[in-house]
Amino acid sequence: MSWDKVSPVNYLQWHAEASSHGRCARYVREAIQRGGISIAHTYSAKNYGDSLIRAGFYEVSGSPQRGDVIVIQPIARHPDGHMAMYDGTQWISDFKQQHGFYPGQAYRTAKPSYKMYRHD
Repeated sequence: MSWDKVSPVNYLQWHAEASSHGRCARYVREAIQRGGISIAHTYSAKNYGDSLIRAGFYEVSGSPQRGDVIVIQPIARHPDGHMAMYDGTQWISDFKQQHGFYPGQAYRTAKPSYKMYRHD
């Protein structure tokens, strides 16, 4: 099956919680699977970059496109980092993020490193 970026976005939009429940990696991984690609399961969001690359995603920069995935490195109190997918207007993980790709104020203040991935 080829990559379908509409199905994962729809999955996240439908399943997003009202706020974070600490399950960003699970939600995004399951969404990617709905798009036809299996990626290796890792416990921490911060470790999904290699799994995405092995599955045919590649690192990009600039403006996000629908279906792009971001992997953000950890900060204090969030040792597993964060992972989200862009739906064309906003980033969604286990919740719809209101202020860009950093999921909360602690991330926006710390500005940890991140990488964005795309699959064609």
